[in-house]
Amino acid sequence: MEVQALLITFREALEALLIVGIITSYLKRVNHPQYTKYVWLGAGLAVLASVGVALLFQVVLTGFAAMGSEMYLKISIMFISAALLTHMVFWMAEHSRDMKKNMEGKIEHYISTGNMIGMVIHSFLVVLREGVETVFFFAAITGGNIGAAMQGWGAITGIVLAAVVSYLFFKGTMRVPLKTFFKVTGAFIILIAAGLLVQGISMLQDLNIIGSVMPHVYDITWFLPEHPIDYEHYLRDHGVAPVLSGDIGIFLKALFGYSSMPSLEEVIAYVGYFVVIYLLINARHSKEVEKAEKKAANVQVLEPKTKNVI
Repeated sequence: MEVQALLITFREALEALLIVGIITSYLKRVNHPQYTKYVWLGAGLAVLASVGVALLFQVVLTGFAAMGSEMYLKISIMFISAALLTHMVFWMAEHSRDMKKNMEGKIEHYISTGNMIGMVIHSFLVVLREGVETVFFFAAITGGNIGAAMQGWGAITGIVLAAVVSYLFFKGTMRVPLKTFFKVTGAFIILIAAGLLVQGISMLQDLNIIGSVMPHVYDITWFLPEHPIDYEHYLRDHGVAPVLSGDIGIFLKALFGYSSMPSLEEVIAYVGYFVVIYLLINARHSKEVEKAEKKAANVQVLEPKTKNVI
């Protein structure tokens, strides 16, 4: 859970800090540093609002638990979180290139119109979006115990790392391109999303909401049990200890949705998810290539005209 919380918090906090940093850096560059207080005011209010959302979310989860419907809510959160995490990665990959230009354009509009309230609201909504997503993802990875994720070392470390990376980036000492940086973190986020998807399916099968054609495609408990309890049971039943500890298994299960005895449906969903991701990446790449070729063709058409004019 802590590693998941670290990756998610790091990614979300970094996005928020980068956007706030772009805005404040632009304000200083155009000699309007007096407006940075409005940006930080909006960001601060968004952090407080995110904490409020977390508390409200926890109350709702507790209410569902009292009604005996907690598991259904948890399963829904897992599926929705898997979809949101996937969307987040692709959205950032598509918009990271023009993010700075778009942010600066909006802030210039607020400055020229004297709309300081708009500047506060803009920074508020940008940071709030990241905060609400973080709360939702925490609910998914902890099974509803949002407070545990917020107070754990993973979330705190993620925020600290995000602050350090954003500081180095704006100081000019970080040489790694943001596009490459987000690709690497995005790969880990995709693995987490795949794990949440598979865990949701497993919970549906445990509740007998959906059946299984083949409950266990394979059994590698002898090598890596997915929980310390499974380790103890295997040792008791076979008199031989598994090769690896159940602590490793529970770590991989929490991070990537590992299962030592997956059903056929879990395997299909896991493999199918990455097939869909591969197809989406290829489609996006083809679209970018086509766009680049079209732009190059337009430049070639305009060049002769320019030469004739000269």
